[in-house]
This record gives sequence, structure tokens and C-alpha cells, in this order.
Amino acid sequence: MNFIDLFAGAGGLSEGFIQSGFVPVAHVEMNVDASNTLRTRACYHYLDKNGQLDTYYKYEKGLITRDYLYNLVPPAIYESVINAEISEKTINDIFKQVDELLLKNENWKKQVDVIIGGPPCQAYSLVGRAVKDDKMRGDYRNFLYKMYCRFLRRYRPKMFVFENVPGLLTASGGEHFRNLKKYLQHIGYRVKCQELNAKDFGVLQSRRRLIIIGWRIGEEHFYPEFVPIKHGYLVSDILNDLPKMQAGETKNRYRKVAPSMYLTEYGIRTEKDVLTFHVARPHIERDREIYRKVISAWNDGHKRLKYSDLPDELATHKNKSAFLDRFKIVEGDLPACHTMMAHISKDGHYFIHPDIKQARSITVREAARIQSFPDNYFFEGSRTAAFTQIGNAVPPLMAKAIATALLDQLNK
Repeated sequence: MNFIDLFAGAGGLSEGFIQSGFVPVAHVEMNVDASNTLRTRACYHYLDKNGQLDTYYKYEKGLITRDYLYNLVPPAIYESVINAEISEKTINDIFKQVDELLLKNENWKKQVDVIIGGPPCQAYSLVGRAVKDDKMRGDYRNFLYKMYCRFLRRYRPKMFVFENVPGLLTASGGEHFRNLKKYLQHIGYRVKCQELNAKDFGVLQSRRRLIIIGWRIGEEHFYPEFVPIKHGYLVSDILNDLPKMQAGETKNRYRKVAPSMYLTEYGIRTEKDVLTFHVARPHIERDREIYRKVISAWNDGHKRLKYSDLPDELATHKNKSAFLDRFKIVEGDLPACHTMMAHISKDGHYFIHPDIKQARSITVREAARIQSFPDNYFFEGSRTAAFTQIGNAVPPLMAKAIATALLDQLNK
């Protein structure tokens, strides 16, 4: 079974589908750094399949260049990533590239089995609407679902997965969702949607997403029933094997302790993995003192320290009536932490490491683990770019469960 991933980002949704056995025809993504992340991950999967991961690990260690890595795999592997914005101006050219990719694989018989992806969700998010005077009614991203539907009309996949924020249901009074549903039915698809939480799929994070699943009218498919996974793991289980460090430090070796059962059971870390992106942001001492107070409050009965509770010498912002939870700890002693967001690319105040002795925000690798990305997932671009890619992603563990459920149906 194959798939096309639209608005692919760093490939969290795609990774889950690949891990479950699907093969990507194409990824379409407008961001250059995210596109390079997808290309590098495509190289990883090719080298893994051909028993050549030692070369990939050399790249992670910085021993070979990205161009050298790409030259070791067939061009079709990384050329399947189409770096383009999906718009009226570009869509026909993207169709042409996808068609060429389909023709190269005779087994696919020009058929796309599944289309996955979700348009950028800022226009549907409650936070985005709260800070815009017009409630983002004029935002062009409100209508990117029409571009998604253009791919459905052209390739007629058996099923599709449309992922977004729950706010899609209420944006513009529900108008956008009603229009989306009507249009999907008009082009021949039955659709159902549910709000799913990543924590029910083994992800150690509470992350609510709207998952719309559709299938061609007349097909005997249905929305899968997902049974929440029960486990006894804590968020600290994804942090404790990583080296402790202070703000501004970099560490590239795991601690000499066994990885937690969570990391091994869910495939987050393997014996051969190379530790990358474990680089702590530099912080001014004032912020570190705030972090210590936030951590101390949490350790004292799970109290949340409000910004208005800080002493005057630490509370430098004049606004003490809004965004009072601007400093927040990653809840290491709970089975799920709060939602990872792309805002972590701007500062780390909302994702403070739970160890008071470290008094720092989390690293890219720690953020990736919270999102259930495996340690061998390499993010291209700057640290800011990596944080953005991770914050916007669908957790691969969640995606894998959805993909597996769909594959069971499609194989019957």
C-alpha cells in the first residue's frame, strides 16, 4: 500500500505510516528545512532496509556531508520529496511530479491507496483566533483544505486521513468544517471525525487532534475503534538516560545507564543510536531563577506558579493580567506532559526541564522524544527550525496506530 503526504512538515504522520508498512509515493512540503528533514529520513529508511545504517550514523556524527549521504542512495529516494507550496499556481506542476513518481513504480499501477496530511492549522486554532481581531476569517489557510481535496479528486485514493486541531470544528462558527464535509461528500467520500488524544496511543504527552478519516462511497470501510493504551510509564522515563547539563551546554553521549523500558518498548532508542540535538539553550540567570521557582512550586504538591506570583525583580513584563502561565514545567512525574507546541522555537519558558539542578528548558532531542520521534530521527536546519518542525508534528506513535488500523482494512 502506498500514500501521498500533503503539508508533510517534518514527517511525523508519514513516519507512522512507514513504520506500519506503507510506502510513500511523495511528500509535499513548502518549508525547506522540513523538506530536507524528509529527504534525510527517506535516506535512513533506504539504508536501514539495505543493511547500511552505519553510513547514516556517520552522517549523524558529522563525519560525512548531506550531499555525500544523498549520493549513496538512488535519486528517486529523496526526489520523492517535493519542496513546494500547495496553491493554485503550483498544484498542476505538483500533480505532474507525483504522476512521474507513480509511473516509476510499476507495482503501484498509477494508483494512490491513501492520502494523508493536514493543512497548517493556525487559522483554526483557538489561540490563533484569540490574538487576531478578525478571528483569522481572512486567513488564506482557512481554505487550504480545498487544495487537499484537489488531490483527492485527481488520485481517488481508497481512504484518506485529514489531521488538524479540534478548533476546525468551531472556526467561523463551524462553517469551514461544514463546507469541508459537504465538499468531501460531493467528490465521493464518506467521512467521519473524532477528537483523539496522543496520550491514548502510548505518547507521553496530552495532545488533542482532530482526525478525519474518509473512504470512497461504496467501499466497506469504517472509522477504526481505538482502545486507549494502559501503561505505567512516566514522562521522566524519556529523560533519565540523557546526560544532565546546564544552560548553554552540549552533550553527545548517552548516560551510562540502561534506557527505560518505555524507550525500548516503543522503539524510541536502539543500541546503535547516536545522540544528536542534545544542546541546551543559553539562559540569563534571571530566567533560570524563575525556572527554579516554577520547579519548586510543582514539586510542592503540583502547584502552578503564576507570573503574577513572581517577585518584582524577576517579573520584568508589565502585563501581569494575561498569559500568567508563560512559565511551565514538563511534568516528569506524570504519565503525560502538556502539549508540545511550535512556540518552543521562540523560547523554552513553557517547557522547563523538571530537574531543578539543571534549571533549563528542554533540548531538541527531549522535545522530539516527548513527541515520540525515535532518536535516529535527524532534523535539518537550525535549532529554531528543528523545534518548529517538532512542535508542529503529529506524534509518530499516534500516526502508526492510525496507519495500522487502516492497513488492516485495506488488506481485507
